[in-house]
Amino acid sequence: MIRSLSIKNYAIIEQLDINFADSLTIITGETGAGKSIMLGALGLIMGKRADTKVLYQQDKKCVVEAIFDVAPYDLQDFFEANDLDYEAETCIRREISTSGKARAFVNDTPVRLDILKQLSTKLIDLHQQFDTHDIHDTNFQIRVIDAIANNKKILQKYTQTYLEYTQSKRQLAKLVKQTQEANKETDYLNFQLEELLEAELQEGEIEELEMEQKTLQNAEEITRVVGGAAMHISENENCITDQMADLSNSIVRLVDYHPKLSQLLASFDSMQLELQEIGSDLQVIAEETEHDEERIQEVEERLTILYKLLTKHSVQTDKELLEIQEDLQERLNGFEDITYQIDQLQKQIAKQETTLTTYGGQLSANRQKVTDKFQKAVQKLLTQLSMPHARMTVEIKPIKEFLPTGTDDLRFLFAANKGSRLEEIKGVASGGEMSRLALCIKSLVATAMTLPTLIFDEIDSGVSGEVALQMGFILKELSAEHQVISITHSPQIAAKATTHYFVHKKITGNKTFTSIRELNLEERVLEIAQMLSGNPPSEFAKQNARDLLGVV
Repeated sequence: MIRSLSIKNYAIIEQLDINFADSLTIITGETGAGKSIMLGALGLIMGKRADTKVLYQQDKKCVVEAIFDVAPYDLQDFFEANDLDYEAETCIRREISTSGKARAFVNDTPVRLDILKQLSTKLIDLHQQFDTHDIHDTNFQIRVIDAIANNKKILQKYTQTYLEYTQSKRQLAKLVKQTQEANKETDYLNFQLEELLEAELQEGEIEELEMEQKTLQNAEEITRVVGGAAMHISENENCITDQMADLSNSIVRLVDYHPKLSQLLASFDSMQLELQEIGSDLQVIAEETEHDEERIQEVEERLTILYKLLTKHSVQTDKELLEIQEDLQERLNGFEDITYQIDQLQKQIAKQETTLTTYGGQLSANRQKVTDKFQKAVQKLLTQLSMPHARMTVEIKPIKEFLPTGTDDLRFLFAANKGSRLEEIKGVASGGEMSRLALCIKSLVATAMTLPTLIFDEIDSGVSGEVALQMGFILKELSAEHQVISITHSPQIAAKATTHYFVHKKITGNKTFTSIRELNLEERVLEIAQMLSGNPPSEFAKQNARDLLGVV
């Protein structure tokens, strides 16, 4: 609910501050004194655009600020989603600079106008002549019927299932799309994988084959050179190992004559043994190495296959080819997993549809039960408001699809005159009829659902006497559950106020500006008497005003 409104430098308002009661606040005043201007300023809070034309003084900025108690509206998620600081007592401010630049703030955080509009519609419900009201909105109409039908718990279950259902449907559509794309490339991926699998890749094979190829291509040279070296070391007459044996025998006779010779001789013998092993290894290499044309061809053919795969996949090693092979296998396995996921999702969606059908049926049955009583209650109130021939019905048609609100196509149909065809409200109700219908509907659901602050701007236009009195009773009853603000010319409605404000013009020098003050009881008597008979009011009008106010 709105706690206070402060307006500075707007239209003919230099400075205006107003506090609002929790129940029914009535605003009356002279024609042209600025009541509608106040609503224009409030429109800035609701996200309407403005320019420098609204500045009272062109060299000063305009500031409109409203304080709201947002605790009853469960707006924490909205604040979090829009990166706003949540406070139970929230401040909304609009500023228009002398250059015409406008800015909006929520708890001192700058916000875009679309965010401000979304927030304000949750806080303020403004009814003006010729405005489009939320009773046009089928979602609001369903909320009204559900509130009366006490559908809250079932609707919560339905909504939770519906959210899960829509998420499942989105996931299914995503997987189906992936499958369609996968089908286009599965054959190609299978071909690539089979080609790699057929190659029977082994990590390090290319390096080994390239070395074997070099060995085979140089087999004769290896045999000649390595075999010759082996013979020179240990096979030929007067070979290196024989020479070293002779030297060792010569030195061994002298070890007793010099302390270092024993150690050197041990090293010499070790070298001799190592040289013998080298010779033996060289001999084995020479004997095992032979020129094999058939093996050379096999190696070259194998390398050709592997080189082609390297080139095809733009990699350098057989290790990378093995990684590609593994990736291809995983991707193909993933396609198989998608098929399984699709099957599971389809089963899950079928269960969710069954649950939605059950809850949707319960919602629909409960709605059907209360529509007749609701229609009669609306009819009764419309008759009280001098619309005896007006009719409003609730049309409920079952549908096959699942909507966020159930499985019903629900609409309010209205006819203002006797014999007129029932049609959707938007096309057949005038501004005054719309306001009265909205008042009737919202008064009936006042105890069943949370409503924003209800602001009625001259909805009493064209009515008086008993009808205005009945409208006052309805507004008063509605304000017992919700904050209501009404700008009115009707004394019968004004008399029902919890708080009564009077708007008037003041002239200072050559300037005219709007002022507002809260009326005390005697001032209310005088104001209502003037509304009844003019200024100055008669004694009879004053007494009539006291009667309306219920005071002696």
